[in-house]
Amino acid sequence: MTNDPSRYGASPQAQPPLPFADTAFEPVISARTFGFHHGKHHKGYFDTLAKLVAGTPHAGATLETVILATHDDAAQTAIFNNAAQCWNHNFYWSSLSPTMQTPNGALAAAITRDFGSIDDLKMALAEASIARFGTGWGWLVRDGDTLKVVSTDDAHVPITAGQMPLLTIDVWEHAYYLDYQNRRADHVHALVRGHLNWGFAEAQFARA
Repeated sequence: MTNDPSRYGASPQAQPPLPFADTAFEPVISARTFGFHHGKHHKGYFDTLAKLVAGTPHAGATLETVILATHDDAAQTAIFNNAAQCWNHNFYWSSLSPTMQTPNGALAAAITRDFGSIDDLKMALAEASIARFGTGWGWLVRDGDTLKVVSTDDAHVPITAGQMPLLTIDVWEHAYYLDYQNRRADHVHALVRGHLNWGFAEAQFARA
């Protein structure tokens, strides 16, 4: 069965602005961290990707299309890594909320069914994110009819396995080091406890 890229969206190869003010998460995430994370790291992936795909069939394709076309091709690892990091960061900004939210409706029912409670899900997501060795991501995904918590290393993303991401936590050091140094767990718990965008997760759950 073909893994259709359009199932996951149609993201252009152009960096979107942050969907909130860079001061919106103080003190959990500082404006300085957002400045480096979005303005340097995320922008750098888009800049590098543009150079790598210039004059290739990937130029102008959606990020989803590029990711699925390159993820298992060793000759295109650099293209995959940069396209995936562009997409992952787009998704990460959407996964964050300046204010505390709670899941509702069908997603809330699925969380109770598959995890027992929202608190149990938050603990599982935090543990998976904190336990990721080195660089990577913690994810809440919909896999068929089941919700799962997974983690991926480096730039890897669940869409290559046909899973629909609902939320993600970035555990690359550039996501937290300026504010937390080596205290990854404190950063993750602060986000999971009060800054996940459950409205976005509900929309992702519905499209799956």
